[in-house]
Parts: sequence; structure tokens; C-alpha cells
Amino acid sequence: MSVLTLPLPQMPPPQAPACDMKDLAARVRALFCVREHQSSRVPLGGRLFDVVVTGGGRPGRAAVARMDEIQLGSCGPVIEDRSAGWLYWLVPPGTASTWGYYAFGLCIGSPHTLTLPALDRGEPPGPYWLRPCVSDRLVPPQQLRALLYQIGSLPASHGAVQAHLSAAQTLGLQEEAMPR
Repeated sequence: MSVLTLPLPQMPPPQAPACDMKDLAARVRALFCVREHQSSRVPLGGRLFDVVVTGGGRPGRAAVARMDEIQLGSCGPVIEDRSAGWLYWLVPPGTASTWGYYAFGLCIGSPHTLTLPALDRGEPPGPYWLRPCVSDRLVPPQQLRALLYQIGSLPASHGAVQAHLSAAQTLGLQEEAMPR
């Protein structure tokens, strides 16, 4: 038996990332941090996701259970932050531009960021994945909007969320810096 040895392909010389790829590189690094058991700030909008912020607690968890049924077994990704009393529903990018004012949930996109908990964080303390990320599945905004309207008791205070954003432009943990 012989072993065939092929020459290694020549790698092109390293180049600076193209202008439109710098943002993508920062997002990929942030997502790798989350996968590697660390929290990380991720920019909203772009090609990843926007977030709908609603009230949490018992009514919020009931809404997540109902969304499990709507999405046939497993709701898209939802982060619970019990200390703030909020749920963060990850919805498709661009949702913030079409969501408009809605008393039952505030949709936020670019230029804000969201601190994602490590993927293995499934319980408090701190923000955790009430429903983890599964492949590329996100929460469908039309069904979420209808569900929030039916339940009706989930509003996160728009004023509190907006005050939080104007203070930090970040949702979630404050002490961590976004990797560059």
C-alpha cells in the first residue's frame, strides 16, 4: 500500500479585511466568545438579528411556552433577565424597522448591542437562555406580535428600556467590553 502525498496549496499572503467585512469579523469573534462559555456583546441589526424586549416573569414564561407550540416544539432563542424583569426575543434582522410602536414589546436593532450569555448558561444568576439558539432559528415577529397582543400583560416599560439604552446603548450585562 502506498501513501499518496500531495503538495500543500500555497496560501495567499495575508490581507487587511475589506471595508465591508470588518463588522462581520467583529460579529464572528463575539459569537465565538459566546460559544466558548463567555458572555459577549453583539451588535444588533446587520445580518444576525434584532431583539424584541418584553416583560418577563410568569406571564413571560407562559408566552414562551405558547411560542413553543406555535413554532412546533421549540421556540426560537429567548434570553431571560430576571433582575431587569425582561425577556429578549431574538427576531430576524430588519424587524426593528417595521415593528413600529407597540405597547406589548419594544423592538430594537442597530446601533444598539445585546450582551448574549454564554451558550451553556441555562439558569440564573444573571441573564440566561430560556430558549437556547438552535441552528439559525429565530422567533417569527408576526406570530410574536399576535401572541403578545393575545396575552396583553407583557409590556416592558418602554421608558425604562429606552432610559437603559440611552445610558449605555447596550442591553444586558454592562461590565463586559465588546471584543474587537
